[in-house]
Amino acid sequence: MSLAVTDMGGQGKPLILLHGLAGSSRELIPTAEALRADFRVILLDQRGHGQSTRRPADLSREAFVDDVVHLMQTRFPGERCVLIGQSMGAHTVFLTAAARPDLVDRLVMLEGHAAGNEDPASVAQIGKFFAAWPTPFEDEAAARRYLGDETIAGAWIADLEPTGNGLQPRFDADVMEQVITAVHKPRWAEWESLEVPALAVFAKDGMFAHQDKDELIRRRPETTRIDLQAGSHDAHLDAFDEWINALRQWLNPRARMPSRRPGRLNVDC
Repeated sequence: MSLAVTDMGGQGKPLILLHGLAGSSRELIPTAEALRADFRVILLDQRGHGQSTRRPADLSREAFVDDVVHLMQTRFPGERCVLIGQSMGAHTVFLTAAARPDLVDRLVMLEGHAAGNEDPASVAQIGKFFAAWPTPFEDEAAARRYLGDETIAGAWIADLEPTGNGLQPRFDADVMEQVITAVHKPRWAEWESLEVPALAVFAKDGMFAHQDKDELIRRRPETTRIDLQAGSHDAHLDAFDEWINALRQWLNPRARMPSRRPGRLNVDC
């Protein structure tokens, strides 16, 4: 089992960025570059993704947490880290903070949640989607014709691995299905037990309904919530400026905007 780690450099407290399902750290490089003036930024390809081990034996949520804990303890012994994650990465982030609050300074979840999804059909649908890709793609144009023009498709295409037969994804569909099955189990106990400051960021056109967002805060009222005025589930890609603005305001106390209601910030670019 190996983990691909990229040290983006920077000055200040260590900060670790975690990507979402079927992504890789590559898509978070712009976020890392925007934050390294104030933080020492580290990117991690989570197990089963990117350039880390493609088919690890253990795909439990606990294994993903252990990877982050290992990274923090080996790279930054004696220091507390800031953790930022998107989607599946957000799920890893809050579980890590719940398990090891002594290692975490604060955390940010972009389009992440603790409720899970107990509908087995939704899990199977995700696996079928990735399994249906007609890989290897002959070239980027062929990948674009199949995957479309959405922002996340561009990230997938940019991350395709060149092989002798064409372009292949850096993940396997069955592994993604196993990973998301674990993510879809409710983890309210861990969320409600969090001891560190937490920020939940939701995009205007993200995957969570208003009642889902409200429930996350109701379960842990001390959580700060920021609702972006643009963006999809992948707002780090398609609402980048607003995403970075929100991060900077919350991570830098001197730049924070006053809340309009407890536990919530409204951010304008």
